[in-house]
Amino acid sequence: MITTSHLPTAQSANRSPAPATGKPDTRWEVAAVEALFALPFLDLLFRAQQTHREHFKAGEVQRSTLLSIKTGGCSEDCGYCSQSARHDTNLTRARMMPLDEVLEHARAAKAKGSSRFCMGAAWRGPKDKDLDAVAEMVREIKKLGMETCVTLGMLGEGQAEKLAEAGLDYYNHNIDTAPENYKNIITTHTLQDRLDTLEKVREAGIHICSGGIIGMGESQAGRAGLIAQLANMDPPPESVPINKLVPIPGTPLADGAEIDPFDFVRSIAVARITMPTSYVRLSAGREQMSDELQALCFMAGANSIFYGARLLTADNTDAGRDERLFERLGLVSI
Repeated sequence: MITTSHLPTAQSANRSPAPATGKPDTRWEVAAVEALFALPFLDLLFRAQQTHREHFKAGEVQRSTLLSIKTGGCSEDCGYCSQSARHDTNLTRARMMPLDEVLEHARAAKAKGSSRFCMGAAWRGPKDKDLDAVAEMVREIKKLGMETCVTLGMLGEGQAEKLAEAGLDYYNHNIDTAPENYKNIITTHTLQDRLDTLEKVREAGIHICSGGIIGMGESQAGRAGLIAQLANMDPPPESVPINKLVPIPGTPLADGAEIDPFDFVRSIAVARITMPTSYVRLSAGREQMSDELQALCFMAGANSIFYGARLLTADNTDAGRDERLFERLGLVSI
């Protein structure tokens, strides 16, 4: 089960951090995750890189491309999101993209080196007729030899099974922020609503892609709670996107305070240590990051990125810049 009751408490303040085994029965108390955050920065990065090399080849980075197949008009009120109908962000709404256009984007992404194609639709949850169309996209993209991922909001009964039958590899459904901060960011659904969808996805045999956004007013203890929630899933998500808030004009978080870059790197490192067998994806916010900051994130254990000019409605790092950075750092795309 994936429930809020699985979130550990900070009762064992003197407990040493749990071993980074990646086994489902490894439990992370929030206090133990906080202890990782409190390590000297270089010690934390050293431990994260050691953990990373125990489970992955050094220097290999998985590339995913993300496409918005239905943009804007979402009924949810997520405070960071440009696609909410409740926020005035001057976003142009668009109906669902036709299959042939989606396939054109997928072929282009594969040609540029992406191994996974992710599709996002701005819904609270999909209607069955819309889900049928997405399932057809999944089937056709699988024929291209790419992994598939979708993010469609909350799923109803039987919908995860329909996506599994189409061959979907990953379902993305981020838990966004610290449990105690959730109501400050979103009021139209609860954290448990999110966890319920993730449980449906897991039961259907689809891999989970779930992470959060750093920099939405959460405390360091809150970040520890977010990562503990993810790490204590049974098993942890196979893919963990760690996003840096991109403040979007017109959203409630448009004027959010900038997070210390080292605190963001710490979040990557702690995610790596607590979820040693998961792909940790350096996600939104890369366009504003220097090459040096991204290099630190890779050193901290990030081994996946979104590749391409757009992340749904936000700009992403130019592909040419990524190619140059990979060459400078000796990274290999997988």
